[in-house]
Amino acid sequence: MILLQNISLQYGDRRLFKDLSITLKQNDRIGLIGRNGAGKSTLIKIIAGELTPDQGSISIPKLYTIGVLKQTLDMSEDSTVLEEALKAFAELEIYQKKLETLNQTLSTRKDYESSSYMELVQEISDVTEKLSVLDEGTVEATATKILKGLGFKQAELHKKVKELSGGWKMRVEMAKLLLTKPSLLMLDEPTNHLDIESIIWLERYLKSYPGIVLVISHDTRFLDEVCNRTFEIEFGKINHFSGNYSKFVVEKIKQREINQSAFENQQKLIAEKERLIEKFRAKATKAKFAQSLIRELDRMDRVEVESEMGKDMNLRFPPAPRSGKVLFDLEQVKKQYDDQIVLNSVDLIIERGDKIAFVGQNGQGKSTLAKIIAGEIEASDGKVCEGHNVMISFFAQDEPDRLDPKLTVLDTLYAVIPEHMRTQARKILGSFLFSGEDVDKKVSVLSGGEKTRLALAGLITRDTNLLILDEPTNHLDIQAKAVLNQALDEYDGTLIVVSHDRDFLAEMTNKTYEFKDGELKLHVGDIESFLKTRKAEDFREIAKKSEIKSQQNNNEEKESESESLSREEIKKRQRRVQYLEKDIEKLESKIEAIEIEMSDPEFYHQPEKDQRIADYQKLKSELDQKLSDWEEAFENLD
Repeated sequence: MILLQNISLQYGDRRLFKDLSITLKQNDRIGLIGRNGAGKSTLIKIIAGELTPDQGSISIPKLYTIGVLKQTLDMSEDSTVLEEALKAFAELEIYQKKLETLNQTLSTRKDYESSSYMELVQEISDVTEKLSVLDEGTVEATATKILKGLGFKQAELHKKVKELSGGWKMRVEMAKLLLTKPSLLMLDEPTNHLDIESIIWLERYLKSYPGIVLVISHDTRFLDEVCNRTFEIEFGKINHFSGNYSKFVVEKIKQREINQSAFENQQKLIAEKERLIEKFRAKATKAKFAQSLIRELDRMDRVEVESEMGKDMNLRFPPAPRSGKVLFDLEQVKKQYDDQIVLNSVDLIIERGDKIAFVGQNGQGKSTLAKIIAGEIEASDGKVCEGHNVMISFFAQDEPDRLDPKLTVLDTLYAVIPEHMRTQARKILGSFLFSGEDVDKKVSVLSGGEKTRLALAGLITRDTNLLILDEPTNHLDIQAKAVLNQALDEYDGTLIVVSHDRDFLAEMTNKTYEFKDGELKLHVGDIESFLKTRKAEDFREIAKKSEIKSQQNNNEEKESESESLSREEIKKRQRRVQYLEKDIEKLESKIEAIEIEMSDPEFYHQPEKDQRIADYQKLKSELDQKLSDWEEAFENLD
């Protein structure tokens, strides 16, 4: 257990934390949330010992290890992916040598009843337990399993690190961290560099992680799947909630109503005391009474409610000028970099009103095709035919980094805004939370989230009927992401969005293109429809493999009946897998129905909402159990 007590931290006039206290317990899966700038990453640094608070204490058990996914990489460019990952096991050797030394010391001790002897025995026990966590299976097999879970193919394990992009290097760094299995694992925005498949794998991995997990994320689906506790940083304090993000939202609405009522009552009390102070402070006989009221007001613990800190940006795209029916017609488009074919013979028609999602593993060509359509790069081969009156606005994945760091916020907008709108520049920036002196800040001092908001501000000043967004949510907090989601839902033009955020994509698009091995596969519907289709395909593929395996078993049975399962037993295990698959599909349908109800704000005002939320949590637990049973059943069959 890790204990933080009365942590306070202040930068100049800004109070980041005041008397913040939290407890991290074994098997906690904590989602740390809050607006950008609330202090989430700072709190991780304090826990990790990288930053010392002004006040307060941190209690960490002896031999507890802490691991943090850092944004700065420390790796050898000439190592292969697997060699770099295996460096994580250097800690294993350290503990093995430590255990050897402790055992040698123990063999020389005779004071069996002394406290120091018992402490030595306990330390040996702790080190042995740590070794058991680290040393699971063969070292290389474990590293390979985690690297593959994070998206690396077998052949890519022997690639040099220097051949990888920044995102894939970050996956190697994450693999190294997971392999060390620290007692406390802290991840700051781990999904930013992962595709949907790798995110789903990481969710499953973290659910069974043998330690404490604390994660900062703006991916609400990820938080729902992983976390059993939610910590929200707000007004320099931390609010504790039992349950995942969805449960937090429900409880937060209740708390906000209670807090607002308490605030209004307190304001009435303050106004009354201030009225009495004004009335009596000039009277000599009542001056002492007035001073007493002033001291009461000074000591009062003021109730705070969302105000400036709680404001959301105001994002609305202008009406889209009408384009032709077909905006783009791509025929046999190919993109190749040296010997690497990224896109191969791609055919794609984009029609007016399409809402399209590009999904798939990183490196499969999603951003490349988005750039080809946007005119940022040219195809190596094939035809890219643009339709009538197509007006494109493109938000690149590195758009925040494209901003000129030397310019101010206001000058940045002036550089892209049409002449007739320049008088509205400050108003537009205000709607994106840049007000007063903020507009004179240099871009170089802005956070990632602020740069993203500034880039979006420039985007809405242009007339467009084809909006192409490549990972627009990477630096946005949950509230800003929700605003962008709403604005895109109301946008009346054609949309292409590249994203790995399932919650953000849900119900936004009507076509989903999966990128795989240089080709595109169309799935009609949004991301939820795509994931269900993929899950069904996975089940069918597994069933096909199990059928082949069963046939192999039957053949082996003929050769040696004593070493094979009976035909009846195989069929029984196959039926078990099939029944569980049907149960899983039914549970997912029920869960989806409740999620649709919960997406309606009116749901939270219904008297039966608590029961429906309880039903939802129960169904999720049942689904987790069924999936676990299915994996076990399939392993038995295999």
